[in-house]
Amino acid sequence: MNWNEVPQLADLIEDLARFEQQILLLAERLGLSLNGRAIDHISLRCHQESTARRWFDGWQRCGVCLKHSVFNGRPIALFALDHPIIVANQPVDCVELPWPGARRYPHEGWEHIEVVLAGPAQTLAQRALALMGDDALAAPDISIKHSAPQDERERLPNPTLAVSDGRVTIKFHPHSLRAIVAGG
Repeated sequence: MNWNEVPQLADLIEDLARFEQQILLLAERLGLSLNGRAIDHISLRCHQESTARRWFDGWQRCGVCLKHSVFNGRPIALFALDHPIIVANQPVDCVELPWPGARRYPHEGWEHIEVVLAGPAQTLAQRALALMGDDALAAPDISIKHSAPQDERERLPNPTLAVSDGRVTIKFHPHSLRAIVAGG
């Protein structure tokens, strides 16, 4: 089944145009071309357990749950879709669904994309920052966060560089989520 035919995901169907426009505007502000850069997956944020359960049920109707585990104190599910979502003119066939945590996000719906920059984990931040303009990165409303999230069962280091304007986020990783799941 195509994801945009699933009733439990109707709010996400409506939210996709807003999200895509904001991602493209952020990329343009950063001087970052998404052309030729594979978007590994797209991620959601929600405030309520009931929303997470509804979305989980919806994604199960149009994909396969690759992993469902607790990460940083909250459940996260990863889905491979039967039919991709088109974001920034690219097919994205993987969705990350974290349950609500302590942090409240300004919007419930699509929140970020993740781009794989294959190469050494140690140089991810430098390689990602080199793709963007210095002036844009210095803008007061742009935040940059470097972290190294890792599930205790994962073997591949997968640091993250996240760049956000407070509405949407573009994240960079050295490995795809599928490689992380397969390696861990």
